[in-house]
Amino acid sequence: MMVSKNPTTTVYTQRGGHGCLVTLLWFIFVGWWLSAIWAAVAWFLVALIVTMPIGLWMINVLPKVVSLREPAQELRTTLDGALTRVEHTNLRQYPFVLRALYFLLVGWWLSGVWMGIGWAASVTFVGLPLAIWMFNRVPAITTLKRY
Repeated sequence: MMVSKNPTTTVYTQRGGHGCLVTLLWFIFVGWWLSAIWAAVAWFLVALIVTMPIGLWMINVLPKVVSLREPAQELRTTLDGALTRVEHTNLRQYPFVLRALYFLLVGWWLSGVWMGIGWAASVTFVGLPLAIWMFNRVPAITTLKRY
């Protein structure tokens, strides 16, 4: 068997989820009001410190609550001669220490402001796309989580 000296690796980022119509209907009938309650409870739990892990988990799930958006995953394909290897993994995250420091200095207060602005934009038809975009970015705003 002949194996090449220079394997070729291709990385794709893919998102699971639903189509635009399902996302829009979910947001109009459920996502806008449920996300307000979810975000308020999550932010309160983060502020209590003791319940911070539950609050951060809720913030990381917020994009799914708002618009049924699934986390992104990487599909890595490596071609090495006649051998093809495919790996399906979650996105690599920034180091924990960096994320924790960012959260303590910036993320906890900026996420509250960000979610408030996002929810205010969601109650107008014109601001709806902006609101969905903002809510999908809350994990990154709070802890630099790649989503």
